[in-house]
Amino acid sequence: MQTSTNLHSALVGVDGCKAGWIAVHRNAGAAPSVSVFPRFQALLDALPDATIAVDMPIGLPDFSGRGGRGPEALVRSQLGARQSSVFAIPSRAALYAETSDFTTIEAWHAAHRRASQVALATSDPPRGVSIQAFGIFAKIREIDALLIARPELRGRVFESHPEVAFCRLNGGAAMTLPKKIKGAVNPAGMEERKALLCRHGYEKFFLDQPPPRGAASDDFLDAAAMMLIAGRIASGEARPSPDPPMADRFGIRVAIWA
Repeated sequence: MQTSTNLHSALVGVDGCKAGWIAVHRNAGAAPSVSVFPRFQALLDALPDATIAVDMPIGLPDFSGRGGRGPEALVRSQLGARQSSVFAIPSRAALYAETSDFTTIEAWHAAHRRASQVALATSDPPRGVSIQAFGIFAKIREIDALLIARPELRGRVFESHPEVAFCRLNGGAAMTLPKKIKGAVNPAGMEERKALLCRHGYEKFFLDQPPPRGAASDDFLDAAAMMLIAGRIASGEARPSPDPPMADRFGIRVAIWA
């Protein structure tokens, strides 16, 4: 499936991080850079007309089926032991069930329970919301609101997923080692991914640098992988799962690109 992106535009790979969004980006013919932005809108302002691949679900269902929206189930089968990294995404109503800023852990857990109740009522088979998925709801809503309000962004902001990206960049073979073990970064898994990224053009010294303040080392590598997918999208090499993409009720494409 070809896209209409500009081969000469900047390429940007993005992952969510504690401080907002970490982006690995480069202009044609230039070396890559890394930046952190507090809001996705700030990233768009700083990198206009760029082709962007982001590790965040894009396009939300009114009703969630088995395994999530659809793309999740398709890509999990490719990832072997890495498939748990692909979260099931519930309905739009569940995503927007609770949009407050939480000042206490008790309020956070109460909001998670409310979102789960809505998710259970808008899924078949009924499925609540995992803690991990709930933790990224605010970021999903941030991109969702932008794509609803600005349809022109839909031609240059694409959903991807790091482990799907690493698998595609590795000739269809999933990474053998996890990036994290019990919440802690796994150095061997990180080195496995760095070696693959270097085979696709990165310099090791770039990947070895400390991540910017507010981002973790695995966020940095994920954003670096996303930038390679942005390049594949811009050149027409990337493929969506499913192919062709589905669409939500706003016409936003629902697919994971790699």
